[in-house]
Amino acid sequence: MILVIQRVTSATVVAHVEGAPATRATIGPGLLVLVGILTTDTEADLAWCAAKIADLRIFEDAAGKMNLSVRDMRSTTDEQSMTKQPGSVMLVPNFTLAADAAKGRRPSFDRAMRPELAQPMFERLATLIAQHNIPVATGVFRAHMEVTLTNDGPITLIVQSPIATQPTEKTAATPPASSDRGGP
Repeated sequence: MILVIQRVTSATVVAHVEGAPATRATIGPGLLVLVGILTTDTEADLAWCAAKIADLRIFEDAAGKMNLSVRDMRSTTDEQSMTKQPGSVMLVPNFTLAADAAKGRRPSFDRAMRPELAQPMFERLATLIAQHNIPVATGVFRAHMEVTLTNDGPITLIVQSPIATQPTEKTAATPPASSDRGGP
């Protein structure tokens, strides 16, 4: 699984469903996460990514050090009452993160999981993050979306789950197959 994690002061997703644009979700301070699900991703990748999103310490503490996670982070929403709210996470499905643009001019999306399999995994990721007591908003799967954000920092990280990248016994013992596209 490939994640692009951005620390934001706000983010909004407008989705075009049945031709009509509509605001799907808006968050205040927190994380905007673009999610690319790969053909090799498993439940273990989902659990690892959910924990990484919940616990990644990229928010500043009182001393100005990046020591707080989105779960720890608090934002002042009402200066008079000093009401505090936990940070939020907005997940946006983005199969193009799985693109391979190393050869040619048109990217290959062969590493992206098929939509009918990826959508339940995306929904499961949202559920796993919510189980960390973090408010989660999502974009719309298989819809054209407009994502607006105010990047805070800017802090932007590209994270890939290590579980899918580790060779299994079968793949470690099997030599790579030659490509039918004429390359090694």
